[in-house]
Amino acid sequence: MIPPYQTPDKGTVIYLGEEGGNTLRNLTVSSNKNSCFMYSQVRDLCPLKQILHQEGDNTLIFEARFESGNLQKVVKVNEFEYQLTLHTDLYTSRHTQWYYFQVSNTQAGMPYRFTIVNFTKHNSLYKRGLRPLLYSEADAKKHNVGWQRTGNEIKYYKNNAGKGGCQYFSLTWTFQFPHDRDTCYFAYCYPYTYSNLQEYLVAISKDPVKSKSCKIHALCHSLAGNIVYLLTITNPPKSVKGTKRKAVILTARVHPGETNSSWIMKGFLDYILGDSGKAQLLRDNFVFKVVPMLNPDGVIVGNHRCSLTGQDLNRKYRSNVKKCYPSIWYTRNMIKRVMGERYVFLYCDIHGHNRKQNVFMYGCERKQQAKAPYVHPHVFPLLLSKSCPDKFSFPDCHFRVRKSKEGTGRVVMWKMGINNSYTLEASICGSELGCRRSTHFNMKDLASIGQHFCDALLNYCVHNKEEHEKVVKQQAKVNSKVLNSNVLDWDSRSQTSDSPDSCDLVAHKLKLGTKKKNKTSGEHFHSIAKDRSNESKNTQGIETQHKIFQVLDPVKKGRHRSAKSNSEKEERRMKERLSSKSTRPRKTRTASQGVHFGRSKSCQAQDTLQFSLPLLPEAKNRQHAAKYQGIFWSPSSSANEGT
Repeated sequence: MIPPYQTPDKGTVIYLGEEGGNTLRNLTVSSNKNSCFMYSQVRDLCPLKQILHQEGDNTLIFEARFESGNLQKVVKVNEFEYQLTLHTDLYTSRHTQWYYFQVSNTQAGMPYRFTIVNFTKHNSLYKRGLRPLLYSEADAKKHNVGWQRTGNEIKYYKNNAGKGGCQYFSLTWTFQFPHDRDTCYFAYCYPYTYSNLQEYLVAISKDPVKSKSCKIHALCHSLAGNIVYLLTITNPPKSVKGTKRKAVILTARVHPGETNSSWIMKGFLDYILGDSGKAQLLRDNFVFKVVPMLNPDGVIVGNHRCSLTGQDLNRKYRSNVKKCYPSIWYTRNMIKRVMGERYVFLYCDIHGHNRKQNVFMYGCERKQQAKAPYVHPHVFPLLLSKSCPDKFSFPDCHFRVRKSKEGTGRVVMWKMGINNSYTLEASICGSELGCRRSTHFNMKDLASIGQHFCDALLNYCVHNKEEHEKVVKQQAKVNSKVLNSNVLDWDSRSQTSDSPDSCDLVAHKLKLGTKKKNKTSGEHFHSIAKDRSNESKNTQGIETQHKIFQVLDPVKKGRHRSAKSNSEKEERRMKERLSSKSTRPRKTRTASQGVHFGRSKSCQAQDTLQFSLPLLPEAKNRQHAAKYQGIFWSPSSSANEGT
């Protein structure tokens, strides 16, 4: 049964920050002329209400007044059930998605339930297997275990609350704390704070080898005075010819809540600054300009999407208002300056996506695309999909330029003349491909995307034009029936993001190989459906089909016919565009035919995350279990979720 929404006059308020999170209170300013927001000065210096605990009181203690924290209110419904409300992005009444808070005074083995009651998106990957993250200080100290997936009976559903005409949705889950009197943290995605970035850059600057190839500059200062860093990465030129190197530009974290973008960026930087032969070759051939965190203010205060102006910075690349959007204005001008000095080979802005699985790209394509395969927008995503077949999905990539996206980084840079201009999207959840089917992404997975990005870039340089053209033509024939069709065109409906996350996740499954379903998984999901049929018929919202990436949501036949018609039209366009004369290749896919499920405990171990604040113990020398153990979705943990 879905727990009822508790009105404000029911239950006991045990933690209350400032209502709505629309202003900053008690902001102390340092004596330094370049004062900035610090983690201890974000939102409320003290909560408006926090109960005083006495000895023997088992009420949980909540806290979110640290860097990137987000929790506005907690109501104790009963002994083990708590109702949570999140802050909206500062100076807005929207964007409640990112959460990150501390819980202490725990009891091990007790059946706790948390319910977050003010999400605003009507669909969520929590319906498709996503589970909250938990970090236990005791586990980190005793067992060298970092962030873990947790949660059973996960449900995402419409509740009976709302504000300003905006309908609210609830996320609820049950769990057990692993230790008594422990201090734990819950988060939407693996946190990566501004302090984490600063520590990482300090380590690079102190490294005698890496510092020779990586120069760290202050691109500008944010509205709050925080430095927006610019990294220039290349090997010192051995001759005058070195000045002719092409440029590659990468940016990340324009949306604060998409923390997975920072882990991808970290993986890229680790690789490109390494001593491998491939990294050396890339640094010999390119000058990399990297802005690792475009929105440090939003990251610090725990926003999900906006800067301190209350605006989405990824809609402001056409703006000339330097005062309001300094990081965007200076990034665009930096790129213009680089374009005047050398050829910009590729631009990529890294994001997280909370509606789709896998990793994929959005690119830009003209109706009359240049025939030169060296600048064909499909080539780089194709190479990346071949480098990372169990995580990157080329069929999920889109190359249409929509009017609603004209202010985004990828479209503005493309119109400025960068042919290979992309947004790289990584699911906040996980993969549905190959051996990683139905698994969450962990921090190592995200870092590996950055490494595969480098491999694909190197392959792009090494391959000759004939090979590029062959790759494009082959993939065009394989995917001509699915590329950019209306059924898959999530990119065409969003008005709020370059990652189109405000629309319904259309039921889909791209199977280029066999279309037969695994009988074992089918029988399993049949039992899940049978259990679900016993739930209350009065449950608000529609019944969720949570079948762990295996069973599709029903799609009307009319839509199938429309999709088929559009696909045929798209196929004709692709053939005209590419003038393909080769025979149709055999359809292939690396996805495994079967699905492997691991029966999980309430928590599933992931990799360790080192924090600045809150001060969490460092989990060193962790003994990793068998490959991918403990990261599969368990039917017992999330298959019963509903709406």
